Amino acid sequence: MFLKSLASFAAGKPLAVSPYNNLQLLAARSPPHVTFSHQELVNLESPPKGEPQVSMLETQKENLIFKVFQLSQGDISNLKGKAKIGSKCGLAITSFNVVTAHIWRCKVLATNRDCPDKVTSVLFAVNLRPRMRPPLPHSYTGNAVLMGYGATTCRELEVGPFSHLVEAIQEGTARMSDEYAKSVMDWGQLYKGFPRGDILVSSWWRLGLADVDYPWGRPIYSCPLMNPNADIVILYPDSKGSEGVNAMVTLPLEDMEKFETPFHKFLH
Repeated sequence: MFLKSLASFAAGKPLAVSPYNNLQLLAARSPPHVTFSHQELVNLESPPKGEPQVSMLETQKENLIFKVFQLSQGDISNLKGKAKIGSKCGLAITSFNVVTAHIWRCKVLATNRDCPDKVTSVLFAVNLRPRMRPPLPHSYTGNAVLMGYGATTCRELEVGPFSHLVEAIQEGTARMSDEYAKSVMDWGQLYKGFPRGDILVSSWWRLGLADVDYPWGRPIYSCPLMNPNADIVILYPDSKGSEGVNAMVTLPLEDMEKFETPFHKFLH
């Protein structure tokens, strides 16, 4: 919406979307009323012992490299086939869910092999606009997303059925109801915390960045230049215009080598 309006402004036309600026639609309730446990959030007033109190969204200063991994349409179809084996969830198996489950598994296996019983979690943005009651106005101006999460043990990630990982992500999306979202907002008002997880998958995959009609034409390609955080993986469209996707992964060199082996192994 922002880029479409920017393109209209650059062409001397009215804004493509008239902004709806009432940000109180996503404000905490008064008084706040937290109705869920929210294990995906860190309470800064009573943090877990031994955990660094630094947001995973902050830029990291360690020696990192980043690499782009390509998943073709065939790779995604193969992952969907694996996700159907033993699936009991009954929810739609989407391309995003299987790619996120695959990346989650590979990242944890590269960095947490010595802790099989540790509970690991993956974070991903969930669009609140159609989930609120009533739904947010189409032209609502604001970052109307919250972090959904899936969780399981490192052992399950390595040896469990792929379908269980996909179901954990499906359940994380389904969990984000109107009441859950309001509970998160109330939690934030009380505790001033931030999301936590072993990996955050940020999807630029279907944001429509290449569909914006600027006065000089549509973008040939849209992608991030780099990713300075080992806990974040960015998904963005394949440059060839196919149904595949690119995953930009950032890790220390030794972990990157450990990531690549399961990445290719579990695709087949």
